[in-house]
Amino acid sequence: MDFELAAWQLTYLCLAPKRVYRNVYFHKQTKNTWARDDPAILLLIAACLIVSAIAWSVVYSYGALQAIQLAVLMIFRDYLLVGIVVATSLWFFSNRVLVSPPSHATPSDSQVEWAYAFDVHTNAFFPFYLTLYLAQLFLVPIILKTPWICLFISNTLYLAAFAQYIYGIYLGLNALPFLIRSELLLAPLLPLFAAYVVSLLGFNVAKHVLPAYFGS
Repeated sequence: MDFELAAWQLTYLCLAPKRVYRNVYFHKQTKNTWARDDPAILLLIAACLIVSAIAWSVVYSYGALQAIQLAVLMIFRDYLLVGIVVATSLWFFSNRVLVSPPSHATPSDSQVEWAYAFDVHTNAFFPFYLTLYLAQLFLVPIILKTPWICLFISNTLYLAAFAQYIYGIYLGLNALPFLIRSELLLAPLLPLFAAYVVSLLGFNVAKHVLPAYFGS
């Protein structure tokens, strides 16, 4: 497993995500698959989630068993289960709606692989993780307070996290040369921003999400 390459990809998913997808076509030509053939990045993300589970457990005064349970939930529910649902939805939608009419590409080359759709989720998940699993951790003393500026910081944080995720999904599928109308994947940004504007009237997202998530 190439952990050095995986770490490079995670870094550039935050700094310049388009660079991660520049070699997708080359990978297809050499490996005959759009998807990764190295699980190193999955293990790195799992390790990151374990670290964040420990940190959140300290914040909420969890015991060792609760910390382990939280790590399991973050890995298997938040990352893997959600990833399976998202990847399946992307795989189905892309192959039904976004695939261009056959031309020079063979039918096998003109299909989005399910494993690639999961890779796209993985790539989009990491900036989301940094925003809500790490940055939010340090901002908890601020975002749970009552002043409006705290509400603004809280809701902007969630807006940024979900916008990053949606944009990451778009970049991943837009990199495939046989897909068209991939801009449709950016459509969720409109209701997301509308909900954000409405929430600024007095709905602090963190005050509702964190108690529900951590059961406090």
